Amino acid sequence: MAAGNELAGPLARGVFATAKQSLGDLFRWKQRVVVTNELGESYAEWQAPERLRNPISLFMLLNPRDWIYFLVGLFAWTADAFDFHALSIQTVKLSNYYGRTKTDISTAITLTLLLRSVGAATFGLLGDRFGRKWPMVANLIVLGLLQIATIYCVTFEQFLAVRSLFGLFMGGVYGNAVAMALENCPNEARGLMSGILQQGYSLGYVLAACANLGVGGATDTWKTVFWIASGLSFAAGLLRCFFPESKQFRAAKEAGRHISAGDFWKETKLMLASEWRMCIYCIILMTWFNYYAHSSQDSYTTFMLESKELLNDAATRASILMNTGSCVGGTIIGYLSQFIGRRRAIVGAVLISCCLVPAWILPTTESGLSASGFMIQFFVQGAYGVVPIHLNELSPPAYRSTFPGLAYQIGNMISSPAAQIVNAISETHFVISKSGKVVDGYGPTMGIALVISAVAIAITASLGPEKRGRSFERAGPAGANIYDEAEKIMDTGSMSDSKTHKATELEAKKSEV
Repeated sequence: MAAGNELAGPLARGVFATAKQSLGDLFRWKQRVVVTNELGESYAEWQAPERLRNPISLFMLLNPRDWIYFLVGLFAWTADAFDFHALSIQTVKLSNYYGRTKTDISTAITLTLLLRSVGAATFGLLGDRFGRKWPMVANLIVLGLLQIATIYCVTFEQFLAVRSLFGLFMGGVYGNAVAMALENCPNEARGLMSGILQQGYSLGYVLAACANLGVGGATDTWKTVFWIASGLSFAAGLLRCFFPESKQFRAAKEAGRHISAGDFWKETKLMLASEWRMCIYCIILMTWFNYYAHSSQDSYTTFMLESKELLNDAATRASILMNTGSCVGGTIIGYLSQFIGRRRAIVGAVLISCCLVPAWILPTTESGLSASGFMIQFFVQGAYGVVPIHLNELSPPAYRSTFPGLAYQIGNMISSPAAQIVNAISETHFVISKSGKVVDGYGPTMGIALVISAVAIAITASLGPEKRGRSFERAGPAGANIYDEAEKIMDTGSMSDSKTHKATELEAKKSEV
């Protein structure tokens, strides 16, 4: 126990006990942190939040190798986001190209999100079993090929089929990219770097919007944006080829340790048996987060074109400024989460975004929509900026590729109809535009959807666990930790005696306090 820190009660067991403890901890300034001693035993203590540090000093904690891994992971996630938003930002063009309604086109978004969970499970397990490198490379190369295939789709049915395959491979990028980018970050810098990393999603949107702005509003120009998306995926995959495997896998290989398929699946089964509640909790949290993000972003360009009657160039410029707010908010709130805690940062950001909804949907000019879009996404993606490190800290240490990616993508699968629901409701409910025309009711629909999902996130996060500051750097690859535990028991001779002695010491310290 660190000097001056008060011993806390053990972490609660069970769903209701954990929810009650988590809600109480949310309103206590000191944070319950699990500490592991030199014998590998853990206990909880109350720790005062870390003092805010100059972001430049946090950047300096990363060595050149850490920066390389972080930037490659960020680039891969940005390319992945560009691929996705190349469709959502051009819904009107694609609607005209295939002669379908905007709701029909958003079916492609739904199919992409539905199948991302399959890709997350497949490539996440491959990443934890064989290393992050080659599964990620294969994933990105195939994504580039599927973007080209989309361009050559003649019928709408072909288009839907290719986008379904695209979703399968898109789902595998997030988990491997996040694990690669954050697994070597120093503990003090995790919140800041997590916030920056998550904004690869918004940066992908900004780049897709810039590409859309550059090619103009003609119907056939959507293909040019998809060519650019394909090039970014190829570039990210080839770039990853030039850098080595993760430190944990290199260490296992140098030690001559062979991890068989049997070892891997044995540890996976043990992990699921002990962590199934955590898996379900993270999926629920990410389901609400994905409803929150997709209902506020995917139809926003369409909202400005159809409901606010802006021209394509003006709507695209407003979208770019909106997602610039995402990048800024995610970085700042991710940084603050290192001080105020992950859950407090999330809850505060989503509740503030609810208060901004009227200012978000009521303006009618490009400048007004740009400013309000900037502020709403500052807090929407600000809350999301905490997600990568929060999921990494909650995940079992050996499964930091599979667990965050699968929780994120299953949440995406469940929330996949978000854009379709918004479009379907908006096209059957109408409002009066500034010109007096009856137009689709995108504004009220998106506002109500955002508030519902934001309140759900606040409740879920308030009742859920937090493991800020958790140490996971020493964990070996999945399958290797079975042997590590056996060796630890043999080396200590009689672990039970050590635990009894340590328990006596802790009780003595507690009584002194």
